[in-house]
Order: sequence, then structure tokens, then C-alpha cells
Amino acid sequence: MLATKGMRFPIDVILVCIRWYAAYPLSYRHLEEMMEERGVFVDHSSINRWAIRFLPLLEKVFRKHKRAVGGSWRMDETYIKVKGAWKYLYRAVDKEGKTVDFLLTARRDKAAALRFFEKAMKANGVPEKVTMDKSGANKAAMDEINARGETPVIVRQVKYLNNIVEQDHRAVKRVTKPMLNFKSFRSAKNVLAGIELMHMIPRGSERLRRCFQRSR
Repeated sequence: MLATKGMRFPIDVILVCIRWYAAYPLSYRHLEEMMEERGVFVDHSSINRWAIRFLPLLEKVFRKHKRAVGGSWRMDETYIKVKGAWKYLYRAVDKEGKTVDFLLTARRDKAAALRFFEKAMKANGVPEKVTMDKSGANKAAMDEINARGETPVIVRQVKYLNNIVEQDHRAVKRVTKPMLNFKSFRSAKNVLAGIELMHMIPRGSERLRRCFQRSR
């Protein structure tokens, strides 16, 4: 449930601010100016707190109603800067480009890849195929998963087949670029959940409103 009791601003204002922040390449100060032009005086630090507090909750609500993805996944990781250090955002899409899942990790190794695959398969089921680059850590994680299961997942390490997910990274990086640098791993994790949510909901506001209504 999204607990908004005692908030100074109505939920519609909060949703507009965090949706714009997660959907478009804007900074908190940009949003402060944009809201002021619309007669709403809200400090950029308040928008920051709203984003960190509410975006992961909305993503959690939406996840329950997420459409099924195909059985052929494209998996890859990209870089996200947190407190001046690179962290790793594991992501996967199906062959149609629909987001399968994502996970921000501090390291890029077999354990991180294994956590990502387990999270994705818990939410979406076991795929028929997983396409990835030549990463030994990612392959080792899938080998371990296959060793546990009765029906092995086909693993393909063909770079050109992974173009779909590599291109899909750009949608996320386009939004994070104006943010310059996340101040903490928690804030990065929470805001990225919102960015991924907006990427999964191209029509934005109306479906986001429904997410909120379902959470009440």
C-alpha cells in the first residue's frame, strides 16, 4: 500500500513528479521549475524523497499485473554510476523487446548473474532459450541453473543476437544521464525500479494511476 497520509501534497502532484522524473531525462531541479510554472511550489528535495519512497512501491504493484513475456530471452548487463563507482544493472528482454526483469548489483560475477536469473525465473517462469554475450560469469550461472533443473535451458552466446537488449539499455541510460551520479545504492535501486516501470508502461500516467489505485 502507498501510505500518503500526512503528505503535504496530493497524490496527483506526487505521481506527476515521479512519473516525469522516471520517464524523461530530467533532474529534480528541472522538475521544481516545471511545477512552479504550473503554480505548484515544491522543493526538488521533496521530489527526490518521493521518487526514492514511491517508485519501488509502484513497480512492485505493477509487477503483479505485468504481461507475460516470451520464452526466448536476451540478457546483458550495463553500467550505472553510484557515488562515483560503477555498479551493474542486469537486464533481460524477450525477442519482441518486452522487459523480462532487471537487477542492480554491486559486482559483476557469477553470484550476481545467478541472483538475476533466479529473480527473473521466479517472476516469469523458466525460459526455453537465453541469449547472452561471451561473459564467462553469466554462462557459469546458467550452467548451475541447468544442473538443478530437469529440462535444461538452451544457452546461446552469440553477440549479434543480443543487439535487442543492448539497444534497450539506451532507453534506461537516456533517463539516468541527467542524474549524473546516484548518491547511494539504495536510491539508485529505487529510482531504477521506477525507470524500468516507465519503460514497461509506454503510455505512462493512466496506467500508473491504476497501479496506485490497486495498491490502496
